[in-house]
Amino acid sequence: MSFVTSVIDWQRERGRHDLPWQNSRDPYRVWLSEIMLQQTQVATVIPYYLRFLSRFPTLASLADASQEEVMPYWAGLGYYARARNLHRCAQTVARDWQGRFPEKAADIASLPGIGPSTANAIAAFCYNARQPILDGNVKRVFCRYYGVDGDPQKKATEQRLWDLAWQHLEDAPAQVDMGAYTQGLMDLGATVCTRSKPACETCPLADGCVARREGRQFQLPTPRARKVVPQRQVCMLVLEHDEKVLMYRRADKGIWGGLLTLPEFADRRACTDWLQQSLGNDVQPLPLAAFEHVFTHFRLHIEPMLAHINAAPTLLPPGGDADHLERWQWIDINSLAEAALPAPLRTLLSGYFETDAQNPRLL
Repeated sequence: MSFVTSVIDWQRERGRHDLPWQNSRDPYRVWLSEIMLQQTQVATVIPYYLRFLSRFPTLASLADASQEEVMPYWAGLGYYARARNLHRCAQTVARDWQGRFPEKAADIASLPGIGPSTANAIAAFCYNARQPILDGNVKRVFCRYYGVDGDPQKKATEQRLWDLAWQHLEDAPAQVDMGAYTQGLMDLGATVCTRSKPACETCPLADGCVARREGRQFQLPTPRARKVVPQRQVCMLVLEHDEKVLMYRRADKGIWGGLLTLPEFADRRACTDWLQQSLGNDVQPLPLAAFEHVFTHFRLHIEPMLAHINAAPTLLPPGGDADHLERWQWIDINSLAEAALPAPLRTLLSGYFETDAQNPRLL
């Protein structure tokens, strides 16, 4: 039995069949799920996927929306460039492809935010195209099955894995259910050939697996070299007036691009100085409990401060950001649940405003 046939038979019998994006050949739904699943676990994605579709049920509805309308439905999912590219891609398909996703993988890969593996997955699921995929889970399956050494993120190792992925399809029977094969590879990596607890005894590929034969399951894929994770520090101000909070919409690029965030300062002293210069020395912000948020490349140590003011002054934004006054706005605290907030700030604000406002959590 060939590699491809073994994966297909296993998927039909033991693979996952109840995910909300399965059993659909609608490229919009498949594309949305593939983008959301990048760097994000299935259990986290499902509620976001369903909520996003309830607001944007078709590609046309997404293309017609503004980015400000889209971002709240991605807030908390992380890697926000995905959402911006998703929106750009929908607009590109609507404008350049008459609102219909292209069928060829190469054309799909030309769209914003879609790489080769995602393009191939869409083509395989929706059009039964004979195209291989190579996401993180599939890389792990191939590295173990063939005993491939080397960091799979490195170009040479990745190219070796692509060659193997193509070879499987060249050796496969003439008629292949590409949807079942593609889903089977994903399911194997996610549920059987897992990173820390591979279930080799239930794997349909166990008999031919080099890592299992040589006892190297926990050595492959080759781990990336550990790097010291730098730490950054910022002070964020929760400035409340008339049940509203002062917030800033960040530029599209960079960390939390396109999301609403709180005013930022180098430290608590700088925050206090700005408040007193703007509002007078009688304003004394209160320190809230500090916390950390871990990004891919650094840790961010956040020290929040809280201040309540009775009258809304004309404030010069922190850092003298007078060129972007339109980005500053007062957000009603009752609309924070629907606002496009990063996950740690949503937790911070909900933790404060859902408790007694007269008794904030102080250090």
